[in-house]
Amino acid sequence: MIPTISTIPLLHLASGDRLSLQVYKFVGAKPGKKVYLQANLHGAEIAGNAVIHQLIAFLMTVPEPELTGEIWLVPVCNPLSTNQRSHIFSSGRFCAYEGKDWNRIFWDYEKQGDDLEAFAQSQINLDPVAIRNNYLIQIKQSFDKLLEKIQSPSGVPFSQRFRYQLQSFSLDADYLIDLHSSTNQGLDYLYYFRGREASAKYFLFNQGILLDEYDGDAFDEAFIQPWLALEDTFKRLGREIKFDVEAWTLELGSGMQMNPNSVEKGVRGVKNYLVQKGVLAMPGFTSADAASPEMTFTAKSRVIKYYAPAGGMIQSRVKLGTVVKAGEPIYQLLSFNKSGNLPNVIDVVAEQTGLVYDISSNQAMNEGDYVLAII
Repeated sequence: MIPTISTIPLLHLASGDRLSLQVYKFVGAKPGKKVYLQANLHGAEIAGNAVIHQLIAFLMTVPEPELTGEIWLVPVCNPLSTNQRSHIFSSGRFCAYEGKDWNRIFWDYEKQGDDLEAFAQSQINLDPVAIRNNYLIQIKQSFDKLLEKIQSPSGVPFSQRFRYQLQSFSLDADYLIDLHSSTNQGLDYLYYFRGREASAKYFLFNQGILLDEYDGDAFDEAFIQPWLALEDTFKRLGREIKFDVEAWTLELGSGMQMNPNSVEKGVRGVKNYLVQKGVLAMPGFTSADAASPEMTFTAKSRVIKYYAPAGGMIQSRVKLGTVVKAGEPIYQLLSFNKSGNLPNVIDVVAEQTGLVYDISSNQAMNEGDYVLAII
């Protein structure tokens, strides 16, 4: 199967150069679900680009009759962020012009939509497919108004142009997969939303973090929140509906690295997800590939992040992937002073038992700097 390749202009620079996005679309012989994948929203998080490259190569070997629906893939989805540097380090987590996290800028219909209860009441006796179609029309009509402001004489900041472009690709998707990595050093895991645990297992990861609290306006949140809100509204009206709409963020290892094991897990997980969701028919797909591992689910609200209690240097720390018990030492901070006293060592212990799943790359700490996280 040969993809349709579209190149979309994104940002015209003062130098006259232009940054663009490239979208690879695979369309099957039969209509069905739309799957949207993107990678590298944060500049240092590059592993997902290798995942998408391997998926493109794989999908080109798939006959059209074995794909039901369509798959859109966007590698290097934020070229401005990817190209941002401080010395040799990728630093593209925040928009340099506005100081905003690139993954906290997205438009969320649920926050500004019309009366949701009135809409749900008008749809209460319809089947879920019809309700989804009607609600999506409503979302698109509201989304289209953003373009009017973008094209107005006063215009908008680049972050709003950027979010409009990515969300225009993905707004009507059924399944959205956003490929990230740790900004620091991290394990492989995924973020998921309530009611989607069964599908989460299809990615074949060991760890899943439930987004039961939100930082606000992240790409996956903005996509699925309107549908979760509609499910809640129907529930209050006495009808249980779960729409076949899913959003995932896959965290693939460490920033500024394409770890082969993390890439392999990402490719294997996405393939299996597509098969299990009925998007791909793969004769010969082995049961070993399809088997779900023992997956641990934890709520984001139960993650504890540790921050340096003083300035200094981390001279010892537990390794990434270590299971620690409450009260056990997790790192030592060698702390210096300018008060005529000798340097001292501060021992920090775990507040609770858990898995060390993310650690800072930098071991020089100002007071309050991030050190590690335990799930």
